Amino acid sequence: MKDHTMLPYIKDVLQNMPTGWLNITTHRLDIYNEKLAKTEFLNQFEALYESNNSKPEALNALPTAYDYIRLGHPLSCVLEWGIAHLHNLKSENVISFDSKTVPVLSVLRKNLLDHKNTQILYTGKLPECFDAEVIETIYGYNFDLKQIESSADITEFEGSTIFISQEDKIGTIDLNPNIDFFISLHQHLGSILVVNGAKNESYVSDIQHVRRRETVAMTPANAIIALKALIAQSSIENKTIDEANKTSVLNAIKTVTNTTTKPLVASSGLSIQYAILMGLIHDAKENHKGKAIKIIVPPNCYGGTNDQARRVAACIDNVDIVDLLVDGDNDMVQSIDTVLNTIAEQDAVPYIIAEIPTNPRVEVPDLVKLKEALSKTRQTPNGETAIDPVFILDQTFCPNVHFLGEGDMLSTVRTISFASGSKFPSGGQCTAGYCVGNTTTEALMDKIEMHLAICDNEATDFQYEILAKQLPSMTQRIVDAYKNTREFVNYIHEVLPGAKINFVSEDLAAQGFTPSVFSLDLPTKGNNDEEKETYKRALNLKLINLMITEIPNESKFCVSYGQLKGCYWTIPATSTQGTTKEGDKDYIVRASLSPNLDLELHKKVFLQFIESI
Repeated sequence: MKDHTMLPYIKDVLQNMPTGWLNITTHRLDIYNEKLAKTEFLNQFEALYESNNSKPEALNALPTAYDYIRLGHPLSCVLEWGIAHLHNLKSENVISFDSKTVPVLSVLRKNLLDHKNTQILYTGKLPECFDAEVIETIYGYNFDLKQIESSADITEFEGSTIFISQEDKIGTIDLNPNIDFFISLHQHLGSILVVNGAKNESYVSDIQHVRRRETVAMTPANAIIALKALIAQSSIENKTIDEANKTSVLNAIKTVTNTTTKPLVASSGLSIQYAILMGLIHDAKENHKGKAIKIIVPPNCYGGTNDQARRVAACIDNVDIVDLLVDGDNDMVQSIDTVLNTIAEQDAVPYIIAEIPTNPRVEVPDLVKLKEALSKTRQTPNGETAIDPVFILDQTFCPNVHFLGEGDMLSTVRTISFASGSKFPSGGQCTAGYCVGNTTTEALMDKIEMHLAICDNEATDFQYEILAKQLPSMTQRIVDAYKNTREFVNYIHEVLPGAKINFVSEDLAAQGFTPSVFSLDLPTKGNNDEEKETYKRALNLKLINLMITEIPNESKFCVSYGQLKGCYWTIPATSTQGTTKEGDKDYIVRASLSPNLDLELHKKVFLQFIESI
């Protein structure tokens, strides 16, 4: 087929696409091969294009693109593929972003680590969010910034040349050979980065990894707008955030967290976490000049959190990672006390990231002792009072528990709470995440807000719209999902007493900790540890495969949590802990139940599993 058929084909695709491409974060997880993510989707999509097949059933049979829309999704992939086709480029060399700043940062990051020079050239104006001074002094990136009249003025440069262009039309690209990275900015939609030339293709995976960890791809709703503009070859009208939706979301977050300070809402949980880290590092550099900054993080926690923290530390002098052992035989409070004592002796700045309940073992520390450990006054070697910690609390599993409001357990400890919006806040309909601080963190929240703006990572208009609809029902959905989970856990205890189940106790549930996720350590057998581990890992997969095969409309092989319906199964070691050190990984089953599923059918299939082993 000739390329003049491509735009009409995309138009047909948009008319016939599955609704899941737009309204859920995890389309067709039953067809998902992580090692072939995106390439498998685009290869099969290309085959459909070649045969001019845009039938709904053919599009619905396409596998998931990437692992989550945080990293990419069918619509962003189709957009990138379409632009690449128009310019005879490889589709992987076209990378869409929700942010207008982060594509620039992605190149700067790689060049920092590779000790390579970078010049950033632009015509007209840079986006207001691009704060060159902060990007140099806080992020540690080095570059020359220059305004030029025209891209024709660009000459050869010893290093990388990034050219930034404000574009009204989607797909407008300048492939001047002296441009290494062309970034087109598109009003409220985000940006599109083009990797120009074979010599720069080694950047692709690094740029995609930044998109995965510090921002998101152009969102599904915005990608549709971009695709329609591409088809029509028309300009994009600017659109602003609906203030009524935003106000509704901020008020709902205050209500659910029992706080009074201004919440911040980002394009994803990792986007808000990145703003938190960079805002805190900025504060430390201003108020504790020259002192080492220690990011304290559990080595086995969610891989995105772990990986992002280590990526930040790799780029900034004086920032280091300290492991915090929290699960299993390790007590979070004791570990925090020990780590903070050590950091006080180093006269360093402590920032702690921790999940409550923990993931994947769903443990809750003694909160009174936690407060005591965080509040304790410690001394530096010269007798001065050590810098008090900031506790960064990941509340994704239990976003309804009150920690920060007046009289709540952590109201007097510098604490910032955040949650992934792709879970309970949106019911799996978007990725937006949020954070909120207690009254002791107002100055810190100002810095976090600054970095959220610099990275252009605020939630989109459509994300605010989804959260405005979903947040009011969140508390009830949490209650209903917990009831299902408790009943399923009790059933497993009854029919498979040899399994070890990690879930909250009835006492903790009475205190308000009502997660709908549990981890399952299946009974195993063998003559030695290696045989036992091999048997258990095979058993994990046997259970999950049975569930998703027998209940395909509800059971999914996925890390998700807090969805509106269904049941989600995963093995943390091969999913959420993907970038975690091997020795810290958990080869157990993690399951999360929603408020809406056929619980009796799940019990029946689980019983089939027991009878088969």
